[in-house]
Amino acid sequence: MPQSGIQVKLDRSGKVTIFSGASDIGQGTNSLPAYLISEEIGCDPRDCTVVVSDTDLTPVDLGAYSSRGTFMVGLACVEAGQRLWAMLAQAVAEKWGCSPAQVDAALGTFTGPGETMSFREAVCLAEAKFGTLGATGSYRTQKLGGDYRGGTIGASPAYSFTAHVAEVSVEPKTGLWKVEKLWAAHDCGKAINPTLVEGQIEGSVYMGYAEAAMEEMTYLPSGLHRGPSLLDYRIPTSLDTPDIQALIVESNDPNGPFGAKEAGEGPLHPAIPAIANALYDAVGVRLTELPFHPWKLLQGIQARQASPQTHVDPSPVPVPRADERS
Repeated sequence: MPQSGIQVKLDRSGKVTIFSGASDIGQGTNSLPAYLISEEIGCDPRDCTVVVSDTDLTPVDLGAYSSRGTFMVGLACVEAGQRLWAMLAQAVAEKWGCSPAQVDAALGTFTGPGETMSFREAVCLAEAKFGTLGATGSYRTQKLGGDYRGGTIGASPAYSFTAHVAEVSVEPKTGLWKVEKLWAAHDCGKAINPTLVEGQIEGSVYMGYAEAAMEEMTYLPSGLHRGPSLLDYRIPTSLDTPDIQALIVESNDPNGPFGAKEAGEGPLHPAIPAIANALYDAVGVRLTELPFHPWKLLQGIQARQASPQTHVDPSPVPVPRADERS
C-alpha cells in the first residue's frame, strides 16, 4: 500500500486545493505540495491551498520519520500533477489547434505557438471537456527491504552525503572546550526551497553539537531519569550555540522529485565526529563516548602527559553522579 498519498482538486475559479496527510515538524511538507503541484500544472503557488494532517479529509501518510518527507510526499505530488497536466494540456491544445507537447505554463499563464491563456481559462476548458477535475498521486517504496517485521518500510532509494568541519578551542588545564564554528556542506539533491534546506541543516548540526556538548540520559539507582523534564535536561541555548554555516551542495538524484532528496537527518551525524576529531587534533585525546564532558577530556590530557607516547582514549569511563560533579 502507498506510504504517502496526495489528492488535488481544481476549481473553475483557478484555485487549487491539495490534500496531504504528511505532518510538518519543520521539514516543510506543509508548503512542499504547493511548490511541486504548481510546477507540474503551471498555476501560481499562491493560488494553492494545502490541507494537511486531517485524518478525516486527507489520504494516508505514514509519518515524519526516516528522512522521507520531501522524497515520498514530493513524488506523490509529481504523479498527481502529471495526471492533471495531461488533461489541461490536451484541452488547451485543442483550443489552439496544436500539439499538447507545444503547450507550456508557469505562474498562472499558459503559452503556446503565438498564444497565451490564464490558468483559470485553461481549467475551465479542461473541466468542460473532462468534467470535474481532480487527481491523486502516491508513493510506494521499492522492494528493497527484507521479509522481517519492519522490512516493509523499505530501504531508502536515495542517500545524501555530508561533510563537516569543526573549529574548537581547548583549555588544557581544565579540559574546558568550545566550538567556535561549524561548517556543514550537505548534498540534498535539488534544493526545492533553499531557505528550508538551510534551516534543516542548521537544526541538525545544532542537535549533533548538543549531543557532543551536554545532552545525556542518566538515571538514578531506582531507574528514574535524572532529568525528567526540559527544566532538568540540559540543551544548548542560543548563547551556547556556535556559529553554524550551512552550505547547500546541489546534485540531481534520478529517483527524487525534481532531483531532490533528504536534508533533515543526514547533517546531524557528522557534527559529532568532526568535533571529536578537532579535540584530538588540539590535545591528542580521542573521546569516543558522548557527551564530551570537560572532565573526560581533562582525564585524557593528564593521562597523555603522564605517558606521552601512549594513545589516549579515556572512554568509556564510569559516569559520576550529578551531585559528585564539580
